[in-house]
Amino acid sequence: MAESETPQLPVPPEPGAIPRARSRRRGRSIGRTLALATLTLAVVIAGCAILGLAAGVVWSAVAPRALLVVVGRDSADVVNPETSAFIAADGWYSIVCLIGGAVCGVAGYVLAVRRYGAAAMAALMGGAVAAALLARWVGEQLGGAGFAGRLAVSRTGTTLRGPLELGSHGALAFWALATGLTAGGIEAVVAWREHRRAAGRSGSSSD
Repeated sequence: MAESETPQLPVPPEPGAIPRARSRRRGRSIGRTLALATLTLAVVIAGCAILGLAAGVVWSAVAPRALLVVVGRDSADVVNPETSAFIAADGWYSIVCLIGGAVCGVAGYVLAVRRYGAAAMAALMGGAVAAALLARWVGEQLGGAGFAGRLAVSRTGTTLRGPLELGSHGALAFWALATGLTAGGIEAVVAWREHRRAAGRSGSSSD
């Protein structure tokens, strides 16, 4: 008579094998989360910077320039010292920054702040500062493009439109201000709504 086969019992895992597997899975999950968060923050900063470049082009297109008169070789004076062109240029820069900052605030909140919190907010504010500086640089470069060359070949008495220049350095803060207020305001509204819903559920459960 054939011997009966001995049933194979499952081999229990070694002590500590399951915790180690869970630890590895947790580590991979944390790594993926950090990589995604880093990529998202980089996209937010890059997006703000690109928007700043576009804002500089818009500022250069809409801002007025003072009228200058050539008084000598490579020298020109403002025709009307009381012209409002300089103030208007600063005003247009401020408006462009406020609009760009609001756009950054909304996009930054939707893409990053609501998921990653304070770190994303800090990155968003950094991107806002970079955007304001880029908008100024691009606007001044485009606004003054070719002015030095025209001035060098112009005769005395010739009138030229002056280069674009930001006179108020305080206007640089408008982009970050608009970004912070927009993202912070959305976060405050969301938190208030969640508080109202929680209060409603608590009230209904106590009845």
